[in-house]
Amino acid sequence: MAESVISSKLRKATNVFAEKHKVSRTDRGEVLGSKGGFRGCTIWFTGLSGAGKTTISFALEEYLVARGIPSYGLDGDNVRTGLNKNLGFAPEDREENIRRVAEVGKLFADSGVVALCSFVSPYNKDRELARELHKEVGLPFFEVFVSTSLEECEKRDVKGLYKKARAGIIKGFTGIDQPYEIPVNPEVTINTENRTVDDCVQQIVEVLQTNNILPRSVVEKVIDLTVPEENLEDAIKEAEDLPSVEITKLDLQWLQVLGEGWASPLTGFMREREFLQCQHFNCLLDDGVTNQSVPVVLPISTAEKDKLSSCKQFTLRYNGVAKAIIRDPEFYEHRKEERCARQFGMFNDGHPYIKMINDSGDWLVGGDVDVLGRILWNDGLDQYRLTPNQLRAQFREMHADAVFAFQLRNPVHNGHALLMNDCKRQLVERGFKKPVLLLHPLGGWTKDDDVPLSVRMEQHKAIMDEGVLDPESTVLAIFPSPMMYAGPTEVQWHAKARMSTGANFYIVGRDPAGMPHPDPPKRDIYEPTHGGKVLRMAPGLTQLEIIPFKVAAYDMKAKAMAFFDPHRKEDFDFISGTRMRGLAR
Repeated sequence: MAESVISSKLRKATNVFAEKHKVSRTDRGEVLGSKGGFRGCTIWFTGLSGAGKTTISFALEEYLVARGIPSYGLDGDNVRTGLNKNLGFAPEDREENIRRVAEVGKLFADSGVVALCSFVSPYNKDRELARELHKEVGLPFFEVFVSTSLEECEKRDVKGLYKKARAGIIKGFTGIDQPYEIPVNPEVTINTENRTVDDCVQQIVEVLQTNNILPRSVVEKVIDLTVPEENLEDAIKEAEDLPSVEITKLDLQWLQVLGEGWASPLTGFMREREFLQCQHFNCLLDDGVTNQSVPVVLPISTAEKDKLSSCKQFTLRYNGVAKAIIRDPEFYEHRKEERCARQFGMFNDGHPYIKMINDSGDWLVGGDVDVLGRILWNDGLDQYRLTPNQLRAQFREMHADAVFAFQLRNPVHNGHALLMNDCKRQLVERGFKKPVLLLHPLGGWTKDDDVPLSVRMEQHKAIMDEGVLDPESTVLAIFPSPMMYAGPTEVQWHAKARMSTGANFYIVGRDPAGMPHPDPPKRDIYEPTHGGKVLRMAPGLTQLEIIPFKVAAYDMKAKAMAFFDPHRKEDFDFISGTRMRGLAR
């Protein structure tokens, strides 16, 4: 294998002149992918055989494409079966192999694609050649050293190559009888040992975002707005000296949502630009597309607005206690009817959340927020109020390779349990080893006839204690958002917020976030199936797989919950959320 097959008699091309494209990179970037802007670059993965280069590269390719960033993975073995099939593994062949691939990567990058090149590429001079080819034409190049040790690579030995090299069957094998030169100054160094592939991908994604290759919306980084413990004392002192405004319990719940990062990438209550994007597009559009279907806003009265309009920062208080500082505030009109018409499809005071909007201040104030410590409610349930980052850490500890989330504002009935257990079964059949359920009841404001949170949590714990849901693969936590009863618009928020926990599957039920119409005749406000249909089409949620709801009911013949069979509908008794709430109360 070490013998070169490059012929010295091959003639180099002469009389060749490079032609300039008539389409600029900027123009190409505007039509390529769904994020807009030129993002072409080459990411060069280097490391020993078995280090994890291709695994990470292909996972990054999948991650980027799912988010509208065109990418293509060039793998060493794949390239050697085609473009470079006439090359061996002698040093001069390795050099030519890398030169050719670097040129191909450069063409991909120039077209606006993120080229992902996974090659052992053991020599520093060859990798520097690849870098220079990109530098000459002004294209970004990122060297990623996958630094998995030789010992670990030999343990993995997925292809059996190390065993053959040690036995002398393979000659010229890097790390055994040919050297590997460790990169001098790579942009990224990744040690894959005891780390998940997703963690490795996120490390690269953050570097690309820092270098303005990727928009902020692509980075699955939770933006926690809570003041760090070491700075908290000084921040509280500052807050005490600032002008202040009293906020409601509903406002405090939204402040908690912001502070813990559920509404990432928001850095505070929405300014007018963000509010308009949310209202008209159900998304935030600056720096990429992020689904944000419901406004996170702070209403204030005209008197409060007049008092604070000249302030560069002021304090938010709840029951007199400083809870946050809002900085660089922006005040704008609270157009309540228009807001409700767009969010709820109606403007009717019989709808409880609309009534709260109508009763709130005539102005909205947006601005960056510093939250003064974790928001606690001291109701005996704070241990269940896990932040997105805490949930991510717990899923890692459980070695979860899939997280499927189920939101509910009702007690769990056997139909729900059947649906969740069936979802786990499907994931196992698809090859996941440790799927984990995030049982995530909504814990903010709900209407008066809903079952109180404390009662629901006791019921959820009992369900797990009795083994209806497996406690070893279920995490019970509280989602702090208020309930808005905004149907398909709100269900996008419920799904998007769970993405911040690392959930990659979401179970959507019948008539999610719906409620009966406040006016006669008796009917629902929203068509029951539209929530699920909208979720599967919603922008900014493509990386979250929606698990469709299957109708479950009590099979009176089998005397157990089962999926509804329309051919014998007379045998089934349906238990709706409304009926369940009545039974629970």
